[in-house]
Amino acid sequence: MSESSHGSEHIAAGPKDHVGGAAQGRALLGRMDRLPGWPLPRFDLFVLGLAYFFVFYDITDIGFGLPRIVQQFHLSTNDVKFVAIAIGLVGYIVGSNLIGALADWRGRRLAFLASLLVSGLGSLGTAFATGVVSLSIWRFLTGMGVGAALNLASTYVGEFAPPAQRGRISVTMFIIGITGQAVTPFVAYGLVPHFYIGWRILFAIGAFIGLAGVLFALRLPESPRWLIQHGHLKEAEALVGSMEQRFDPADLAASAAALSSERKAAPPAADDEDPGSTLHELLHGRYGLAVLALTAMWFLWYIGNYGFLGDAATLFSAHGLGIGSSLLYLAVGGIGYLVGAGIMLITADKIERKHLILGATVVWLIGMLLIGTLANAEVVTAGSFLASMALGSYLQVAYTFTAENFPTRLRARGFALADGGGHLGGAVGALLLPTLVSDTTFFTGFAVLGITGLLAGLIALGGPKTSGRSLENVERGIPGW
Repeated sequence: MSESSHGSEHIAAGPKDHVGGAAQGRALLGRMDRLPGWPLPRFDLFVLGLAYFFVFYDITDIGFGLPRIVQQFHLSTNDVKFVAIAIGLVGYIVGSNLIGALADWRGRRLAFLASLLVSGLGSLGTAFATGVVSLSIWRFLTGMGVGAALNLASTYVGEFAPPAQRGRISVTMFIIGITGQAVTPFVAYGLVPHFYIGWRILFAIGAFIGLAGVLFALRLPESPRWLIQHGHLKEAEALVGSMEQRFDPADLAASAAALSSERKAAPPAADDEDPGSTLHELLHGRYGLAVLALTAMWFLWYIGNYGFLGDAATLFSAHGLGIGSSLLYLAVGGIGYLVGAGIMLITADKIERKHLILGATVVWLIGMLLIGTLANAEVVTAGSFLASMALGSYLQVAYTFTAENFPTRLRARGFALADGGGHLGGAVGALLLPTLVSDTTFFTGFAVLGITGLLAGLIALGGPKTSGRSLENVERGIPGW
């Protein structure tokens, strides 16, 4: 059956074949959930982490490069705001949705490769930008790839990882990636204040990382869940079989026994129902409610995320700290990214994810309040550390939580709508923080960022329980929004 037809969402063509295909699909999903650990070579997890490294490196580098870009390009305040939005906030939304649709239509692997290629070329172009127009164009292109790569890395890992370890495995990948956000301030500190083309080298490094990721990602297989959904059962059977061979039979048996109680309560089902209109389904009913809630959660979170990462260095510099000192405070505080991710590595599968999200937003609020005091170097650095720790705690757990709320046939597009729409909050934050600091006080600006983050955690608290559950069991009606 052609994948372009409406019937491609079914596992097989005829009624008998459909029933048999659905049963085989359910059996394969059950075998996947019984796997006792990450079922691919460890290097593949590193490859996905490398994509995340580029994503977080790129999200961070523009904020550290802007103070010097402003000087060399003689940018006005409005120019800076425009570039801040063009970072990827518009491109991010466009790319996440377009390439996310490609992922649900043609597969995770192809879309993931496309996202890395687009983002790497965009970052390379940024390094050679000659003014605000070319800078914005290249940042838009980079944003398209970055938005899609973040979406697809979470979707891909979640579809391979067994339920009991999905959180820990996702965070393991995230730790590799978040190192990019922790390292970038130090790289920027060594380049931007000391070399005229330092900011260009900063972006060229990012381009090298992104394009190298394309070559590494060629080795990745397609997601078995996507193969099952699209009726490629022989390919899925072969891939699941190869994954099972990576484990000792005794470990497979022990893992199967541990899952027996959940299987009795809610057996996994192949995602074989007729979805009708994809967009209609994502905007109505249970998935429409999930999109609305998750979009609001990400919108509120990204207000503070992008306000802090994009504007803090410039605002610190404008309030007398100097470019070098501003970058140093944020660099030291950036160690908190790894600390936060390390905490999640231990707790992601032991504590319900929505509770971890709320806890991270409380830490974020405290960090923003400390930064807002601008009391002294120690207090600002401590606030930066807590804010960074909250970011390291929140992001991957929330990404995993977002992907878990949608079925296989809608997962990449549902994630794209929620996270992409939420990035409009990033545009608000990039514009809001400088305005608040200018029109009110430095403390008020950062306090508002802290409060919006806390509201995001409260929204997550109303979502479904996802930790330790099969993806099919989460999306088929565990109580929540």
